[in-house]
Amino acid sequence: MLNGFKDFILRGNIISMAIGLAVGSAFTAVVTGFSTAFITPLIGLATGSVGDFSSAEFAIEGTVFPYGKFLAAAIAFLITAAVLYFGVVVPMAKVQNRFSKADEEVDIKAAMRDCPRCYTEIPAVASRCAHCTSEVEPDPQALAVAGLPAQR
Repeated sequence: MLNGFKDFILRGNIISMAIGLAVGSAFTAVVTGFSTAFITPLIGLATGSVGDFSSAEFAIEGTVFPYGKFLAAAIAFLITAAVLYFGVVVPMAKVQNRFSKADEEVDIKAAMRDCPRCYTEIPAVASRCAHCTSEVEPDPQALAVAGLPAQR
C-alpha cells in the first residue's frame, strides 16, 4: 500500500502540478500586489475616492459591508485570469495545434458508407464491396480527405 502511494507521489505529473501550484500562488501574490499598489488607486482616483477605494464600505443597520476589498480581489482575479489566458493558454494551444496537425494521420477506413447493392457497411474510399464484390463508386470527398486520386 505504501509502495503505491510512493509511486503516486513520485510521478512526474504530480511533481509538475505541485510546482505549478507554488508558482501560481506566487504569481497571484504578485498580481494582488500590483492591483493593490497601482490599479486600485487609479480606479479610486477615477471614481472620486481619495486614491484608494479598497477601504470603501457601506453600512446598513450597523452592519458594515467592505465592498472595496471585494472589488480589489475581483480586479486581482481578472488580471490573473487574463494574464494566464493570454500568456499561457493561448500560446500553448497554438503550439499544440502546430504539432498535432503535423502528427495527425488520416485513417482512410474511418469514414464508412453503405454498399448500394447489399447495404453492408464499407469504407467510403472502397471501389468494390468486400461482402457482395460489386463495384461501387468511391466517395470523392473521402478520397480527397485521404489524399487519394479520384478514380474514373
